[in-house]
Amino acid sequence: MIQVAIVDDHQIVRTGFRELLSEDSSINLGFEAANGDEALEKLRSSPCDVLLLDISLPGKSGVDVLRTVRQRYPETRVLILSGFPEESYALAMIRNGASGYLCKDCDGDELLRAIHMVATGRRYVSGRTAELLADEMSGERSGMLHDALSDRELQVFLRLARGESVSDIAEQLHLSVKTISTYRSRVTEKLNVSSNAELATYALRHGLILE
Repeated sequence: MIQVAIVDDHQIVRTGFRELLSEDSSINLGFEAANGDEALEKLRSSPCDVLLLDISLPGKSGVDVLRTVRQRYPETRVLILSGFPEESYALAMIRNGASGYLCKDCDGDELLRAIHMVATGRRYVSGRTAELLADEMSGERSGMLHDALSDRELQVFLRLARGESVSDIAEQLHLSVKTISTYRSRVTEKLNVSSNAELATYALRHGLILE
């Protein structure tokens, strides 16, 4: 049996995924969680093989949860199920350790195939993500600047873009203000911007946060 967990803040979405998973007799739903903190708490007592993870969560984002799961539960495979299109996050999330990336409007059969594939330790690349990778390798598409951010840099970037202060981010991530400031400097350099306002503009322009 493949132990699967669902992390999404919308109950109707979790219900839909639950019903879909129940159609596959080789999958068992371990737990559901409505936010990142709840998911990490439940993982302590209920390990799972595949974590279905949304990016937009209250409190800890999917980016935060992915980083923690990679560090604490390396055997757990993370499959991102997001409302954001592949162009926004797929390459960045896969490069930072996700085993696959799917949009929530994907076909149910595709989701089940992805779960089975990542449960074996392989990565699942959707057709659209494969196109993005191929276009980037062939030079037909320039990689997005944020695709090159590390998981910690991506964490800090998204929080800054949502208007959080350096001190608030330091408290949330349990790091020093100096460390967060260093990450902010790296992010602004890599994204070729000079202010938090420009960071927010970049995030909005590339569909990384909602207006």
